[in-house]
Amino acid sequence: MHQFLEQLQIREAAARDLADKLRSQIAELTTQLEAAERALQRLRITYETILEIAPDLPGGLEPLPSAYRQILALFEDTEHGLHPKEVCLALNTGTEPRHVEGTRAKLERLVSRGILTEPEPGLFTLPQPAPHPD
Repeated sequence: MHQFLEQLQIREAAARDLADKLRSQIAELTTQLEAAERALQRLRITYETILEIAPDLPGGLEPLPSAYRQILALFEDTEHGLHPKEVCLALNTGTEPRHVEGTRAKLERLVSRGILTEPEPGLFTLPQPAPHPD
């Protein structure tokens, strides 16, 4: 019976150690989560502030409509660029000429605003950062 009680004490100590380690991890994760939530809140406030003051800025800064934001989201996941028809396929908008040409017009508007580039006719990409001189 004595060995049985010793084994219980050993297991209890191990369980207590594990619980202490988990509490410590939870405390650290809670701190990290709080920091991330504060950063997110600051970013939301900054975004709302920019939208609020944008009409008063010279040249105005208008937020992109949702269709344009959806298009840009596609470019964040590709490094080789996209053609208008590929954008239509990815957004499931149809590939009839009217859809492709409408998408091409949107892509060209993004190029004119400096948000996208067109390195070759019909191929659109995000601008690449300039290489740093060595």
